[in-house]
Amino acid sequence: MNLQQLTTEVSNLTRQTGEFVRKAASEFSKDSIEYKGLNDLVSYVDKQTEELLVAGLSKIVPEAGFIAEEGTAEQAENHDLAWIIDPVDGTTNYIHGVPVFAISIALIKEGKIVLGVVYEINRDECFSAWLGGGAYLNEKPIKVSSAKTLGESLIATGFPYYDFELMENYIGILKELMQKSHGLRRFGAAAVDLAYTACGRFEGFFEYNLKPWDVAAGTLIVQEAGGFVKDFKGGDDFVFGRELIAGCGMFSELEEVIVRNWNITKS
Repeated sequence: MNLQQLTTEVSNLTRQTGEFVRKAASEFSKDSIEYKGLNDLVSYVDKQTEELLVAGLSKIVPEAGFIAEEGTAEQAENHDLAWIIDPVDGTTNYIHGVPVFAISIALIKEGKIVLGVVYEINRDECFSAWLGGGAYLNEKPIKVSSAKTLGESLIATGFPYYDFELMENYIGILKELMQKSHGLRRFGAAAVDLAYTACGRFEGFFEYNLKPWDVAAGTLIVQEAGGFVKDFKGGDDFVFGRELIAGCGMFSELEEVIVRNWNITKS
């Protein structure tokens, strides 16, 4: 399996499909919104985009299954070889006309992410990586920020939108980071947050209640850009484990703040 060639093919597919998403935005009506759950929105654009991606990826690697957010393809029963797809990461932004959303595609092989592409549609920025091959933005190599301390860092996060049980813990993290960093940003698209961490625009990112299609591609891109990714317990279950911390050289400081406020014991 030539991962570099596959990454190029997937990048091209995301750019082509991104054109459909971009054009549909100018005609989009909020009357077409559907609700999958509390504050969990979906539109026909998500579904049609996923169908286009599934069709394209099926030609690139016919034997691979799918783990796709909108369920337009039969879900893979194992992780031996499967595409993990978020057709529009940042659907709520898209619906409200906020120009921060992306296509996110990863390939998992024998339980390990080996390829990741995040295409930020509005800026025409394609972030990509393959296992052992480095990370790229529009085919140019990228690296995480050189910042070594939390005090010189800009941190990204995502706000909980349906599970508020740990809200107080989360607010504790925010209060501390507001005082110890350059600030916090909430873009509403985890794939974009991770891509921006990979290229040094953010020094770190953390969030909980995540889904694999939110983070599978972005976490590989961060790692291949020289960054660190862990779950809140310090382990490696960040793709399917629903929570993660990503960052550069200041990672341990960011992790310490989160672990202490979350009241957990690192593994």
